[in-house]
Amino acid sequence: MHKIILLSSLLLSLSILLLTCTPKTTETVNPPTTQPPQPVSPPPPPVDLSPCPKFTDAPNQDDAETYYVLYRDFLKAQDYDRAYDYWKQVYAVAPAADGQRNTVFSDGIFFYEYYLSQTGDQAYVDSIFALYDEIDKCYPKGGYVIGRKAFDYYYKYEDRSTPLETFNLFKESIEMDGLDANYFVINPFTALLTELHDSTLISDAEAKVYADQILAIIEHGQENCKDAECEAWEIVAEYAPVRLQYFETVKGFYDCDYYVEKYYPEFEAAPEDCDIAREVLSRLNWGGCTEGNAAYDAVKAILDGPCVYEFAGPAGIGIKCLQDGEYDCAIENLLLAADQEEKSVRKSELLLLVAKIYYVHKRNYSNARTYAQRAADVRSNWGEPYILIGRMYASSGPLCGPGRGWDSQVVVWAALDMWNKAKSIDSSSASEANKWINQYSQYMPKKADVFQRNLKNGDSFYIGCWIQRSTVIRTVN
Repeated sequence: MHKIILLSSLLLSLSILLLTCTPKTTETVNPPTTQPPQPVSPPPPPVDLSPCPKFTDAPNQDDAETYYVLYRDFLKAQDYDRAYDYWKQVYAVAPAADGQRNTVFSDGIFFYEYYLSQTGDQAYVDSIFALYDEIDKCYPKGGYVIGRKAFDYYYKYEDRSTPLETFNLFKESIEMDGLDANYFVINPFTALLTELHDSTLISDAEAKVYADQILAIIEHGQENCKDAECEAWEIVAEYAPVRLQYFETVKGFYDCDYYVEKYYPEFEAAPEDCDIAREVLSRLNWGGCTEGNAAYDAVKAILDGPCVYEFAGPAGIGIKCLQDGEYDCAIENLLLAADQEEKSVRKSELLLLVAKIYYVHKRNYSNARTYAQRAADVRSNWGEPYILIGRMYASSGPLCGPGRGWDSQVVVWAALDMWNKAKSIDSSSASEANKWINQYSQYMPKKADVFQRNLKNGDSFYIGCWIQRSTVIRTVN
């Protein structure tokens, strides 16, 4: 379900950076400025050149360099056939170009991908991975090549590798580069980490190591990025940490300090809000916090005092289980209480609380929507269930796409449908619905994005992922 990520905005916005990467060891050196006479120093060490054939190794250097310029010009003009003809002549005699950049190899990958898209001939895929091997030989650069291979397996050629094999390639790339890992490996590696852990193919201990490392790499990447890479790291930072929240559903994965640091500020910002206090205490209990912890004691004092929840029977047990972080117990008893409840208002509130537990604590969006819809069915003029469903849709950008771009933006249309429905049936929900509408409308796709897909405003559009709903196309401008 999460593979809607395929070739979304991440591929569109990052592909140029990936295919034109220049090894760090060959960065351009600016000429020295004029200075007064200085003591004589040893000359700088020579630039390390690729051991593979270069322009200077070609039978006719002038021809090789001319053909290089010509194919690059035709490539920019999108005259791919003529560009390819000249590229082949350069590749035959000087694949390493000037010895300082992998441009000829990376352009070759572009050509093979283009012809693959035109013909479907799978032989081009073999040629693509052969060029990756040549890059690794001619321009070894840590985990770059193995990361690019894994990236392509994940997004383009998943039938050629199992998820675990692709994960292990990403892992090898990250282990080679450490904090300097390439930005393009982080999002797919994070997605596979959560999926394979959920499938019990990765242990808690291993997942914890890589979850922590991912966050450290992102922080390092954002602090040290340059130029266009900064936008790439920003996209990664909007996606990977959200996916890692999956591990909050794993008992014992994070400790008490994690939950205090992340959620206690919500209580401090609104200490009189009983719902927030209950949610925060639930998270602190889930994280193993106990009495004696200052944050735990402060929240519990509110819930034992002005926010005490007094219900007998299954409802009371369910609320107690929720506050204790025992979510399966809470769901079981709240559903039992809902089945026994005859008053529609009370029944709908119990069902909506179950929906919130699935959404907030178990991160099971499908079940959350099911119980929110049941709450709405019981109480037909109540907008709050649709507010919740809209929030689930709107927050699904990182689940249904890379966090930005088309696949992540179209979920907003489904969210708007829910919020508009909420205020149409329940005037008391209008204020909150409008708040969410105003907040998320800016993230809808732009007119140009819709036009590029031969679509237009007002067309019906089906959203896949877990949402699986038809909606109406709207644009932000």
